[in-house]
Amino acid sequence: MKYFEDEEVLIRTLSLKDAEIITREEIAQGWDASIEKYKNRIRDEEEGKAIALVAIYKGQPAGYINVYINSEWGAFAHQGLCEIVDFGVLEKYRCRGIGSKLMDTAEKLAGNYNNKVYLGVGLHSGYGSAQKMYIKRGYVPDGSGVWYGEGVCEPYASCVNDDDLVLYLWKDLQEEKEV
Repeated sequence: MKYFEDEEVLIRTLSLKDAEIITREEIAQGWDASIEKYKNRIRDEEEGKAIALVAIYKGQPAGYINVYINSEWGAFAHQGLCEIVDFGVLEKYRCRGIGSKLMDTAEKLAGNYNNKVYLGVGLHSGYGSAQKMYIKRGYVPDGSGVWYGEGVCEPYASCVNDDDLVLYLWKDLQEEKEV
């Protein structure tokens, strides 16, 4: 299904072929990547749990994002809110507006289900550009503190600054509509 299209970018449903290309590209740029992650996203879409999207830039898969409907994880689990999960743009396609178009599309889809959307962002420096982007887009911390893995990292508890150390942010989509 097609969700967005302009002169350079098409955003549509993620396919297995897209996932294979993205996985190869992520490995080539030094990321720890696995096709299984994408197969899970495609399966979740088939089961009606998520909307798995790919951005095609000038004919090539360049980025991805997923919208989980009534997400089962994180600060707003099982509260009827959509969660934006696993968002990325391949390094060679960055700074072309692809990430913003993916986020715009994800937020628009989430807005069909609820006026609020949330996401978890990693806290190490590899997430620095994402952290800045989310703040600029109006996301704010949910107030539950830092999470590690499946739960809140209790004060003074030990944790590792890896991909499982996240801060949950949310955004009121209704405020955008009113502006």
